[in-house]
Amino acid sequence: MRKALFSRQTLLYLAVALAAALLTAVIASVLVTMNVRKQEAAQFPLRVVAVAADELDPAVWGQNFPRQYDTFRRTEENYGQTPYGGSDPYSKLERNPALVRLWAGYAFSVDHNEERGHFYAQIDQANTQRVKIVSQPGACANCHAAETPGLIAQMGWEAFNRTPYNDLADQLHTGSSCADCHDPETMALRITRPAFLNAMQARGIDVSQATRQEMRSYVCAQCHVEYYFLGENKLLTFPWTQGLKIENIEAYYDALGFKDWTHAESGAPMLKVQHPEFEMWSSGLHARSGVACADCHMPYMRDGSVKISDHWLRSPLVNLESACQTCHKIPVEDLQARVLTIQNTTADLLHRTEQALLSAIDAIVAARAAGAGDEDLAAALQAHRGASLRWDFVSSENSTGFHSPQEAARILAEAIDLARQAELHAVQAQAAAQGRQARAGD
Repeated sequence: MRKALFSRQTLLYLAVALAAALLTAVIASVLVTMNVRKQEAAQFPLRVVAVAADELDPAVWGQNFPRQYDTFRRTEENYGQTPYGGSDPYSKLERNPALVRLWAGYAFSVDHNEERGHFYAQIDQANTQRVKIVSQPGACANCHAAETPGLIAQMGWEAFNRTPYNDLADQLHTGSSCADCHDPETMALRITRPAFLNAMQARGIDVSQATRQEMRSYVCAQCHVEYYFLGENKLLTFPWTQGLKIENIEAYYDALGFKDWTHAESGAPMLKVQHPEFEMWSSGLHARSGVACADCHMPYMRDGSVKISDHWLRSPLVNLESACQTCHKIPVEDLQARVLTIQNTTADLLHRTEQALLSAIDAIVAARAAGAGDEDLAAALQAHRGASLRWDFVSSENSTGFHSPQEAARILAEAIDLARQAELHAVQAQAAAQGRQARAGD
């Protein structure tokens, strides 16, 4: 009898305890959910203002999203120089005079500065000598002015691109804006520049099916890419139909017979690379591991209990704790050392390539002085073009090799090889020309 009573009491206690535990769990779940909803409400508040579809002023968007806006405003700040970049707009031509000869005959040999933050995208373009000494097409404004999508809708894609930049200048007032990357109604990431959509479609990629993580790189790839102006309408075009690697891009341009300019000293038909961050990143370990551009350049940060994406786009070197330590659990000093080892190595290879290119230019100039013509120098000029293209691909890509260290080293090894080939071909052409002159003198 006592055993039965004890057993019933035990079961009763267990049932009460279990019920209490379940009730506690339910209450805890409700409290957690309430807290999460509060955080979500704090992060995505009720709209203070309605953002119009054509609103470009970040301050208006900022009334609804003050945390993101406060960090975005900091793109106006000069956070100083990093070893190979930063936001201090020094003259790259003064720091590295070799660039004047490497780009001889092109506008970049007159004016080329370290870029500042996204706030200055339109300001710095309007003030560069490159749009003042050369008549640039409106296509140049695609990535520098938030007014671009509206002007394209108003004028049409072809008309916008072919209209001279200076004819559009009075309508360009805003650099990078929230509207470039976000839908004003849903705040979802979006693509606003047709050239990227056209290029991805040509590669068979449907951007509308992209994941959010992919979009966190795609919105950057609207502008941080290599491009050129196609045809009489100067259509902004990405040379991607054969692939994103440098040899794919070279083959694309060669098949088109395209050149950006003729080198003032060598006479070679040259290609000027812009800023192929997306292409270089695509071949690197971070891209293969699913790391997006925003993970490093716009890392998540805590503002009280809310997690937001830091919109102060800048070099991860000045923000290693948030940009790198989230994944790499090692001291900041070690992370910085890793980055600088890659960048120092790449910078050394860039310098070696520049010296090889200058030697090739000198040899071609000497061959011309000896009487060699374009036909005699065909091999040298083609090698000069290929070497310069590869050097420029790494030099103009803003990570100094970090986005894809092995690819950067491979490309520069090819560039040095081609530059020395150009020099050798030029020396041979010079000898042949001198031989012809000697025989003619006899």
